[in-house]
This record gives sequence, structure tokens and C-alpha cells, in this order.
Amino acid sequence: MNIKSVILYMNIYSYIKGDNMKDKIEICQTIEIHNDIIKKVRKNTPDDDNLNKLADFFKIVGDRTRIKILYALLQAGEMCVCDLSAVLEKSQSAISHQLRVLRQANLVKYRKEGKVVYYSLNDEHVKLILDVGYSHVNEE
Repeated sequence: MNIKSVILYMNIYSYIKGDNMKDKIEICQTIEIHNDIIKKVRKNTPDDDNLNKLADFFKIVGDRTRIKILYALLQAGEMCVCDLSAVLEKSQSAISHQLRVLRQANLVKYRKEGKVVYYSLNDEHVKLILDVGYSHVNEE
């Protein structure tokens, strides 16, 4: 199926459903394929494996509890599970589960001091991701 067929199908499908795509998003009034742009984008787009990893990363970061944990660690530098549990008002078990997910994604690291385990952000990339994301959602 070529691009013209896909666009035609999408427009027909929307018409059948009673949707008017033009009311939802601005679209081209004509079909004009810019091969130079398509070639550049295809050349520079990561492969499917890396795009899947990126999508999985955003799923992990997209969880409200996990993002709260990351922000708490950003503010405090490092925190134990007990403190995270108190700040987020969730059980230690729930916090531990989320920390395990974050650790497997290399977003947090931990260190043990006696019977206490302290967590912190893994590196500056995580801080940068949080800072850029926060700036983006607060743009006017």
C-alpha cells in the first residue's frame, strides 16, 4: 500500500465513522511527497530495536509513582526506601517494586549502609531528562 492509498483509506474511514479529520488536525490539501525529506528521515531514524527500547523507556518514566520517586531523588540526592515511602505516602513494598523497575532501567542506583539501602539517580542523564520534561510541560 503506498502513501496515497493510506491517506485515502484514512479519509474514507473517518468519513464512514462520521469524523471530519479536518476538524481535528490540519492536513495537506494535496498529496505531494518530498522524497529528499523522506530519504533523510529514513536514514537518520533509529532502527526498530532502538525505537522499541525508547518506547519502553518512556513507559517506565510515564508512571506517576515512578516519576514522583525520581523527583524526590532529584531533590534529596539520595533517599532510603523508608523516606521515599513517607514522602509518597505509599507502602515500602509498593516503593520497592517501583525502585526495582527503575533500577532495571538504569535510572536509579543504590548503595547499602548497614541495614539501610539508599537510592539515588543513576547519572546526569536522568536529571537532564527530568529537567527538560518539566520545562516542556510548563511552557506557555
